[in-house]
Amino acid sequence: MSGGTHRVASIDVGSNSTRLLVADVEDGEVAVVERHSRVTRLGRGVDLSGQLSDEAIEAACAAIGDYVEICAEREVERVAAIATSAVRDASNGGAFAAELRERFALSPRVLDGEEEARLTYRGATAAHPPAEPTLVIDIGGGSTELIVGRGAEIAFHASLQAGVVRHSERHIATDPPTATELEALAGNVRTLIEAPLARSGAPFVPVKYERRTGSRGATGVAAGIAVAGTPTSLAAVELGLEPYDPQRVHGHVLGLEGIQRQLSRFASVPLAERAAIPGLHPDRAPTIIAGCVILVEAMRAFDLSRIEVSEHDILYGTALETAGDAETT
Repeated sequence: MSGGTHRVASIDVGSNSTRLLVADVEDGEVAVVERHSRVTRLGRGVDLSGQLSDEAIEAACAAIGDYVEICAEREVERVAAIATSAVRDASNGGAFAAELRERFALSPRVLDGEEEARLTYRGATAAHPPAEPTLVIDIGGGSTELIVGRGAEIAFHASLQAGVVRHSERHIATDPPTATELEALAGNVRTLIEAPLARSGAPFVPVKYERRTGSRGATGVAAGIAVAGTPTSLAAVELGLEPYDPQRVHGHVLGLEGIQRQLSRFASVPLAERAAIPGLHPDRAPTIIAGCVILVEAMRAFDLSRIEVSEHDILYGTALETAGDAETT
C-alpha cells in the first residue's frame, strides 16, 4: 500500500471460533476490508482431556486455510496470527502451533492473559478512548477477559477460566438446562469473578469487593463495552437481524434486564428451537446460554445496568499493533 496505509490481517484462533480481519490501517484508524468468523470449537473437550482433539484441529485448519487464501487475494502486507485459551491450556498446543507453521507458514503467537487483555482493550477503545473508568468484557470459548481502563491506560485486568465452551461442558448436561445447572454455572462464574476483584484493591472496584485493609469509597466503573460472539449475538437477536449487520450491532446498547429476558428465553427451549431464533446464528445456539450467564454475572459484579456492544475487539487491537510494527521496519 502507498503512503502511510498498511494492509494487514489478523487471524484469531480462539476456543470457540476462528476469525479473520483484513484491514487498511492508517494513522491509528482501522478500515475493514473483509471480516469472517467460523465456529470451529477448538476448545471442545480441552477442559476435561487437556488436549486439542484431531477433529477440532482440522476444523480450525480448514478455516485458517481459507483465510490464508483470502489474505493472498487481498494482497495483505502482513498477517498476524494469535491463539488464546484453548491453545494456551492444551498439552498439545505447541504441536498445533508447529502444524500451522508447517501447513500455512504462519507463526501464531500464543497470548498470555495480560497480552490478550492489552490487545482487547486497545481494539475496543482505540477509536474513542474512554474519559472515565470503563470495563471491557471479552467472553471467549475458554476464558473471559475483564479489563478496566481510562484513556489508553489499563488499571486492572483479569483473565478468568470462564468461557462459553468450557462452562457449557462443565455445567450443562440437559437440553434445555435445568434450573440447578444454571444456578451452578452462575455460582462458579461469580466465584471466578470475585476472587481477582477482592484482592485487587484498585480504586474503581465496587465497595463490596474492596480489601478489608484498604481505603473505602470506590467510585466504580462508569461504563462498559462488551465484545465477541455473546454480546453481538444478543444485539442481533434484540434487533431481529437476518442477515447479521455489523454496522447496526456496533454501538447497540444492551440492558441487564433485556439480557436476562433473552437468557430466560434461550434456557426455556431445546437446542433445535433455540437455533431457529431470528438473529441467533445456529452455530452459537449451543453455547449462548453460558455466554449470557457470564455476561450477566460480570455486569452485576461491576454494578452495570447497561453495556455497549462493540465490533472492535482483539482483531482490531492486533491489526493496530501489526501496522505499527510495519511502520518501524
